[in-house]
Amino acid sequence: MVPTRNRPMLRILGFFICAAFIYLSFRDLWLNHKGKAKLGFVKRNGTQFVVDDKPLYVNGWNSYWFMDHAVDEHSRNLVGEMLEAGAKMGLTVCRTWAFNDGGYNALQISPGRFDERVFQALDHVIAEARKHDVRLLLSLVNNLQAYGGKTQYVNWAWQEGVGVSSSNDSFFFDPSIRNYFKNYLKVLLTRKNSVTGIEYRNDPTIFAWELINEPRCTTDVSGKTLQDWIEEMTGFIKSIDDKHLLTVGLEGFYGPNSPKRLTVNPEQWASELGTDFVQNSNSSNIDFASVHIYPDHWFHNQTFEEKIKFVVKWMQSHIEDGFKELKKPILFTEFGLSNLNKDYEPSQREKFYRIIFDVVYKSAKRKKSGAGTLVWQLFMEGMETFSDDFGIVPHEQDSIYKLMIEQSCRLGKVTGRLKEHKLKELCSHKQ
Repeated sequence: MVPTRNRPMLRILGFFICAAFIYLSFRDLWLNHKGKAKLGFVKRNGTQFVVDDKPLYVNGWNSYWFMDHAVDEHSRNLVGEMLEAGAKMGLTVCRTWAFNDGGYNALQISPGRFDERVFQALDHVIAEARKHDVRLLLSLVNNLQAYGGKTQYVNWAWQEGVGVSSSNDSFFFDPSIRNYFKNYLKVLLTRKNSVTGIEYRNDPTIFAWELINEPRCTTDVSGKTLQDWIEEMTGFIKSIDDKHLLTVGLEGFYGPNSPKRLTVNPEQWASELGTDFVQNSNSSNIDFASVHIYPDHWFHNQTFEEKIKFVVKWMQSHIEDGFKELKKPILFTEFGLSNLNKDYEPSQREKFYRIIFDVVYKSAKRKKSGAGTLVWQLFMEGMETFSDDFGIVPHEQDSIYKLMIEQSCRLGKVTGRLKEHKLKELCSHKQ
């Protein structure tokens, strides 16, 4: 039993203990926030990305799964762990999905209906990226069926009795579906982050928007349907958000509007997909061009050495187009080598990566348009079910891990960013 005369003193002591606890709990958070430099938007200066008037060459990765894992509190930690692992390698940009249309953990349940729980997961992803000084390239819809994609939009229109065609390509020309997509874009771009309080369109943590992952419109090989859609949607996005960069999300194939470049395509089929790298990327609302690199999927009977030769030619062609035709940066937003190839050896993947990194590094040194790469794709331990034949857990493959750090340091040297604290520490350890 506490004597009555001591109770006022205990109350005062309790108050000070409580105050001290609150102070210590929030001091580090406040100092952290205060110590962080104001983040600037990534901009474009001709064929280069720039931040705070300094060139930026991207060494980054894909982790499409961020939002999906952030929904569940038991897997949410993997997002921060992956971002931390990427940052420790000097990686600056991560590409991930900002869509999930219909199905499990859908962001957009049906046209115009959103799951706040999933939106808060995306809020968390963006806030975690800022915490780890990583920027996000956010993709807005899938050409493929995974996570809904254009097929889901077509199904919605068909179910509501307003669809004009059951073809998946009606995503690009059906007026009702175009309105569905515009509504989604408006809701997403103006979303106020529940963690940071910043609207997405005003958040420099977002590196850029990607209109669609790997668009194809095979019902119109002339390319007109897709081009009309690109012009309309990019104009709509820019009317809401003129602060962020914007890219299409192309694989990089040349179409009939680029006859002199058709021989660069892997095979004839690549010119019959309704896309055209130069024409699609030349839109006035597109700030940089995207290219993918998948020789295993594009060829069936080539040796590894033949694939390597193709990759160099493929990259150099697009870098030249960026410099001479488009006058825009070229970002290789996906590349990978499958471990399911009959002749696959782990050393091949290292060589494949090195060749790609070397082409971009040489372009950067010459101030050409090769603006960076994003490897497909990185995971954390225990995520095998989300992996594919390209997936990598960085610290489990030491040679790849070191190679990616080396690229971060090389590009940092080119841009004069080696003096920045994180790169300085990383690259001094490397040496």
